Amino acid sequence: MLNKQNWLEFSSHKNILCQNPCFGDFPLIFSCLDNHPPNISFFYCFCTVKLDREGGSPMEVSIQRIDKNGFVATEDQGREWSFVSPCIIIGSLTIKESPNNTKEKIVQKPPRKHLLIFFCTPVSPGKCRFIGVGPRNYRHWTDPFVSRWMHHIVVNLVIDSDLCLVRGQEEKLMEVGPSNWQKACFVPAKADTIVVAFRMWLKKYAGGQINWGTKFSGYLPPILSREQLMDRYWNHVVHCSSCNGAYKGLNTLKISLQVLSVASLAIMATINSIAGRNTLAVASILCFVGSKWLSRFIYKTFHFHDYNHAFK
Repeated sequence: MLNKQNWLEFSSHKNILCQNPCFGDFPLIFSCLDNHPPNISFFYCFCTVKLDREGGSPMEVSIQRIDKNGFVATEDQGREWSFVSPCIIIGSLTIKESPNNTKEKIVQKPPRKHLLIFFCTPVSPGKCRFIGVGPRNYRHWTDPFVSRWMHHIVVNLVIDSDLCLVRGQEEKLMEVGPSNWQKACFVPAKADTIVVAFRMWLKKYAGGQINWGTKFSGYLPPILSREQLMDRYWNHVVHCSSCNGAYKGLNTLKISLQVLSVASLAIMATINSIAGRNTLAVASILCFVGSKWLSRFIYKTFHFHDYNHAFK
C-alpha cells in the first residue's frame, strides 16, 4: 500500500481520473480488471521484449501471499499488483530507461513509476461503479496539450469493449453457480494467475459471491440493449466536468460551422467577383463537411460507440 509520502510524490505530477457506472456484476468486472495487467505489461515492454508474430510474449506471474486482506502478485518484469479487499487493485509499474539514457546525470534520478489504482464498488446485482486513477512521478512533454477528456476517450473504449462480454459471462456463471466458476471459464495461461487468485479469495472469504442481505434478491436484471449498455453520455459524460465541458464546446463549434456554411452561401450570392464566389463556395463546403465529421465524432465519443469483437 501507498504511504502518505509516496502518494504526495505521485500526486504532484500528472494524475488521470476516470469514473463510470458499469452494467456488470462486481466479481466479473473485477475479474476483467484483474485480466488487464497482461495487456498493460505488453504496452509498457513491447519495445524491449522479444515478441511472437501475434505480439505476445511469455509472462510469469506469481502470487506472493493471499489472505483475508487480499493478495500480492509479482511479474518477472518487476511489476507488482496488489488486491486490497474488498474492492481495490493497485498496480506499480516501473518504466526502465533505454540504453541511450544511461548517462550519470540521468541515473541519479529516481526511477520513473506509474501507478494504476482501480476502485470497483458493487451497487446492486449486475451493476457496480468503477473509478480509476493513474498517478505517476514524472512528466511527459504532451501533458500540457492533452486534456483529461482526451484520456477518457481511450479509457471508455476499454471499459465499453468488455461490457458485452461480461454480460454474457454473467449468465453462464449464474447457470453453473459461483462456486463452480471453473466450469464456465477457461484460464490456462500464466497471465490468468491474478484472475484465478481473485476467484480463490472470493470463494474462501466471501462464499464466491456478494452477500446482498435482504436488500436484493441476487438475480441479475434484464439484459439491456447495446445502446443502453454502452450509453456513454448518461454513464459518464454528465458526471465528468472535463468530458461535459468538451461535449458542450464541440457542439458549439459544430453549430458555428453550420452557421458559417450557410452564411458563406448567402454572401456568395451578393458578390460578383468569380474568385470571391469560388473562395466562399470552398469555405462553405469545408464548413459543411467539418460540421458533419464533428457531429459523427461527438456521437461516437460522447454518446454511443458500438464495439464488435469479431472485427477487433
